[in-house]
Amino acid sequence: MADFQIVVGDPDDGATYDFDVEGQDANRFIGKAIGEEVDGGAVGLDGYTLELTGGSDVSGRPMRGDVSGTGTEAILASAGTGFNPTRDGERRRVTVRGKEVSDETRQINAKIVARGDESPESLLGDGEDDEDDE
Repeated sequence: MADFQIVVGDPDDGATYDFDVEGQDANRFIGKAIGEEVDGGAVGLDGYTLELTGGSDVSGRPMRGDVSGTGTEAILASAGTGFNPTRDGERRRVTVRGKEVSDETRQINAKIVARGDESPESLLGDGEDDEDDE
């Protein structure tokens, strides 16, 4: 059974929301690829639409949008996800995960593309990120 950590970014105000999803809600993400849209009800954001923007697997390898499938692949990268060159023209072979979500995926990054009637804070309740440690 799949379980994921979903990190949802709100491009309007820059806030991020962190969710742990398992069971049937997690299965909604299986087979989806980077760039596809998903119903936000799976993470408690009813009426919202989320776009998958990336993620990583159990070993920390990043998902890359230009690698098809769910498996790992060693690619020769000159820039982009999984490699940050330190000088002009540098290329390096890196191992990345494909763009489709599978059971090996542990973190999924998403952003809000369509909003519901209520704000995310009101849907999630007050207990999510309380910083009152008195």
